[in-house]
Amino acid sequence: MSILTALLTMLLVLDPLGNIPVLLVLLENVPPARRRWILFRESVFAFGFLLVFLFLGRYLLGMLAISQEALGIAGGVVLFLIALRMIFPPPGGMFGPALKGEPFVVPIAIPLIAGPSALATVMLLATRDPSRLPAWTAALAGAWLVSTLVLIGAEGLGRVLRPRGLVAMERLMGMILMTVAVQMLLSGVREFLAAI
Repeated sequence: MSILTALLTMLLVLDPLGNIPVLLVLLENVPPARRRWILFRESVFAFGFLLVFLFLGRYLLGMLAISQEALGIAGGVVLFLIALRMIFPPPGGMFGPALKGEPFVVPIAIPLIAGPSALATVMLLATRDPSRLPAWTAALAGAWLVSTLVLIGAEGLGRVLRPRGLVAMERLMGMILMTVAVQMLLSGVREFLAAI
């Protein structure tokens, strides 16, 4: 996988455009002057969690005796389920009723930005080719930067794209992510069969 492919995959998994409607609901009770600061702070927390999983995830997998093939298959399944939810969102939203006050770490940093699919993806990159950790870090940083800029401009993008445009973008990204998930799943199965 090239750095560009990894960056695009991470960007699809982080799904900043798909997160905009949820963010607008979560931050509706927060004063407008604080919203950008909160989004930046939460993005930094999410980036920190993703870096921890990128650098230490393979050791965690080793302690739990989880093979790369199992992680690839599980990552493909998780990405597929996330993509399915992007294409066919559940009624009532992802987090239920809006929170009171200012969110902190949960639910914006985790699981909205650094969700299970993003954590599984960075762990999969690190375990498949640990010698390329600098490249994976650069890809993650690039995807995070684009995602953060999109999230900080969420209100403006929400006004430009309108609800129907946001839904269309999320579903399109869901379709692309679904193909990535199927490829990841097939690669995991192929590696498992080759190891037998």
